[in-house]
Amino acid sequence: MQAMKVRKTPLYLTLVGLIASIVVAYFVATNRISAFDEAIIHFVQGKESPFWTGFAKFCAFIGSTVPVIVIALITMLFLFFVLKHREELILFVIVVGGSALLNVVLKRLFTRERPTIHRILEETGYSFPSGHAMAAFSLYGVIVFLLWKHIRPRWGRVLLLILGSLIIAMIGISRVYAGVHYPSDVLAGYLVAGSWLAFCIYWYQWYRERKSPGK
Repeated sequence: MQAMKVRKTPLYLTLVGLIASIVVAYFVATNRISAFDEAIIHFVQGKESPFWTGFAKFCAFIGSTVPVIVIALITMLFLFFVLKHREELILFVIVVGGSALLNVVLKRLFTRERPTIHRILEETGYSFPSGHAMAAFSLYGVIVFLLWKHIRPRWGRVLLLILGSLIIAMIGISRVYAGVHYPSDVLAGYLVAGSWLAFCIYWYQWYRERKSPGK
């Protein structure tokens, strides 16, 4: 009974994330989220300073395509050659690759232009949902999930969760600070990637339980 509760938790998170994503997408499509976006943009960009600008550029770099690919490749090689966890490798590839594909599809579906209030960085392409936010949540989220299983001390798990959450949060906030995304872009990116991650974890755990029913 306990195993079933644990296995169903990601499914519940998937449904919550999906519903929340649809709600945000609806408000964006009907232009009913402008006040929310503008309030947060003015607050975040009101903290502008050389330090935070440099930090935003650093976050933009680690969340960009090349660093994400490098981190993903290192993780894949570690899972395959060191830990020899083939199933976890497959989960990792599906989560990260599927998130990237979802982002492309959603951007082309919504075709939302980027904000023009105040640009610190320059980016091309559509704005909704944030690719950096989705990549960060899916990449670091699945890494936290995989490492969690191999870290026994409670303090280690807490530290892992805090570190992963901080990286994901700072990458998202930096996109608003840099003026290349609306807060709703980042929020939607988190929700979509989070629901996708939870969905993949659900099926991964379902497969593992079916494969080893006696454990």
